[in-house]
Amino acid sequence: MSEIEQTLKNKGLRPTAMRILIYKYLVEKDAAAALTDIENAFEKADRTTLYRTVKKFEEKSIVHQIDDGTGISKYALCEPGCNCELEQDLHLHFHCNNCDETVCLTEQKIPHINLPDGYVAENANLVLKGICDKCSGQ
Repeated sequence: MSEIEQTLKNKGLRPTAMRILIYKYLVEKDAAAALTDIENAFEKADRTTLYRTVKKFEEKSIVHQIDDGTGISKYALCEPGCNCELEQDLHLHFHCNNCDETVCLTEQKIPHINLPDGYVAENANLVLKGICDKCSGQ
């Protein structure tokens, strides 16, 4: 059994051919992928199947959704051991204004924020925008 198949099984998913292909695709990408990127990579696949696969991956904390301010949701693989919990698993994202790629900065964690009584945080998203290392030539 491959590492991808084992990862999917550990998350409670049957390792179907499409799930394995999408997982491999996301592993090979350096940046987060929009659903349209995934659709373009698998042109012959049913769009509904691709959407359901990505949403199931999100539900099982295999990927996390990134709102980078472009109006297009992007998805990136979670780190091993991540449960996408607000208190411990959130990290910064960087969106390049030049190449339009969004990447996870997993080493840069979002600090815990003490909210006033009665407030309940359900999600946090911190995106830095600028020029990435590839575009800046550094």
